[in-house]
Amino acid sequence: MIEVKKNNFILNEEVNSCLDNIIKNKSFANGYIFFGAEGLGKKQTAFGFIKEIFKQSSQCENIEERITNNNHPDLLIIEPDSPLATKNSGSSDLEKIKKNGSEIIKIAQIRNIKTFLGQKSINSEKKIVLIFDAHLLNEAASNCLLKTLEEPSNGIFILLTSKLNLLLDTIISRCQIVRFRSLSSKQIKSIFREYFDTDKFNINTELKIEDLINSANGSPDQLLKNIEIWNDFSDEILSKLDSPIKSSLEILEISKSIYEKLEISQQICLVNLIQTIWWRKTKNIRLVKKLENLKYLLRKNIQSRLAWEITLLKISIEDM
Repeated sequence: MIEVKKNNFILNEEVNSCLDNIIKNKSFANGYIFFGAEGLGKKQTAFGFIKEIFKQSSQCENIEERITNNNHPDLLIIEPDSPLATKNSGSSDLEKIKKNGSEIIKIAQIRNIKTFLGQKSINSEKKIVLIFDAHLLNEAASNCLLKTLEEPSNGIFILLTSKLNLLLDTIISRCQIVRFRSLSSKQIKSIFREYFDTDKFNINTELKIEDLINSANGSPDQLLKNIEIWNDFSDEILSKLDSPIKSSLEILEISKSIYEKLEISQQICLVNLIQTIWWRKTKNIRLVKKLENLKYLLRKNIQSRLAWEITLLKISIEDM
């Protein structure tokens, strides 16, 4: 197992410098889009940016804690919700929703922004709207947000996304893009050495440190997720994921275990890691393409257990 020594990863220095200048000069735009791959510190940076904005004019105590806990009167945080979620949904239902990755941002959530901005600021000069995973805005919510962005207000919008192409061009044109760039392989290796206790790297498989790093795609947070996922599985299951699986029974068992243990986002991380390991061992492009299609099915919310079973069975029949 690999243990984390510390997890406050170094953020993008270029982004920090840009935001520091905005704070220093008070040259605030009406809207910002924090864009970059998952795991590059967009959320953490957004919270830090908001904290500095509020500190300029706010007399409120414990600003950082109130922001983190979504308890600041001048901050509205909007997160994706499930179209199936209701007030009467039980915890088990909500867990299934989360596992299936079916969240969206609905128009009712965006309409709350107008009410929020229509109220006088309590502790600061500016009111701030923070939207996580803005690419999950549905069509009605996107159009509603666009109208809100066009109207003069005392608010600052911060949209976080890893898929800029899914936002309306008209929304993008009204915001300042803050791009988070992926780290180089050398930087990821440096973070791995600094932040993880590699002396306790005792997984009894043929997994290589290079596999963890390469499958992170320049994201320190992705590296952490890869390690957490790998640590969550027993050595017995991990040994079976070292190479393409031949046994149909083992495929069914492993698919069931993955479905039960991991959410959709974690399953996609696992596919990335398996893809890296199997490519190193087989150099089989057809196999890699089948795993790529598996990620597509998972993102489309196809029944994940069935998607794993079909993909691994096809690989066992056609590519081995």
